[in-house]
Amino acid sequence: MKPFALLLASALCAVSTQAATAAPYPERPIRLIVPFPPGGSVNLMGRILADRLSTSLGQQVVVENRAGAAGIMGADVVAKAAPDGYTLLLATMGAQSIQPAVSKNLPFDPKSDFSPIALFASVPNVLVVSPQTPAATAAELISYAKRHPNQLNMGSAGAGSANHLVGELFMLRTGAEFTHVPYKGAGPAMVDLLGNRVQLTFVNLPNVLAHVRAGKLRALALASTTRSPALPDVPTMQEAGVADAGVDSWFGVMGPKGLPADVVTKVSDAVTALAKDPATVQLLAEQGAQPMTATPSQFATLIRNEAERWEDVVKKGKVTLE
Repeated sequence: MKPFALLLASALCAVSTQAATAAPYPERPIRLIVPFPPGGSVNLMGRILADRLSTSLGQQVVVENRAGAAGIMGADVVAKAAPDGYTLLLATMGAQSIQPAVSKNLPFDPKSDFSPIALFASVPNVLVVSPQTPAATAAELISYAKRHPNQLNMGSAGAGSANHLVGELFMLRTGAEFTHVPYKGAGPAMVDLLGNRVQLTFVNLPNVLAHVRAGKLRALALASTTRSPALPDVPTMQEAGVADAGVDSWFGVMGPKGLPADVVTKVSDAVTALAKDPATVQLLAEQGAQPMTATPSQFATLIRNEAERWEDVVKKGKVTLE
């Protein structure tokens, strides 16, 4: 064999050997950035997802809580991460669709700095009050708030968070007026709600389900289009007389822009498969959540549509970051 032919054969052999021995994704643990602190539904959904994905992908998926600025700080970590699939974001409606409407100085471009991968689950938002609050129904709460404007404190997971904006939507639809008290996550807000330092909040159902069942908090209405099997006796906003206030908070997986197509496909397929896994579906149901699915392009469309909706609420409600 001629020298050139020998060199060519050797090079082809090396390439073939390298391809054969290259480990498929993932070959090491994956960080799942949860942009809120422990104690809330975002953290709960993130830990359920991480546990299930660890089995599906054959590598440990490690939750890393990076709280701050209603989800912005955690999202920024992922926006600036290497696009290799080893740093992913538990994306939320608040951080991905609401914050762009509220904040004009984000450290990233929400439209171009992320790769949507898949939806995972959704939870209904619920209006809850402390037992000392003088209202047993949504109608009574609205009536009291109109007679005593801004005397009831409304806790939230942070200025510009989903909790905050759902409350703003409620006030916009009803004419009730509450004083907004932002916290650094839903967990701290729940502590003060239980202590009656704030009197109400609009919060994801998993955060308060145990407290409502134990009688420590009172659920007045679900900001959802349908009743929840977890709280079948609690009416929807529509049933309670508040129109066009349905909000189901969603959770999904995103990565930084430029993720390889094969990584997007593998993670998307793994997350989507969880929606059909009976054990995962049951686990979500126990928390008042339900599985969701969407292709990467469908997920991107959802984010855009939600952003337009909340831009309208922010404008009409004159919402600003306190």
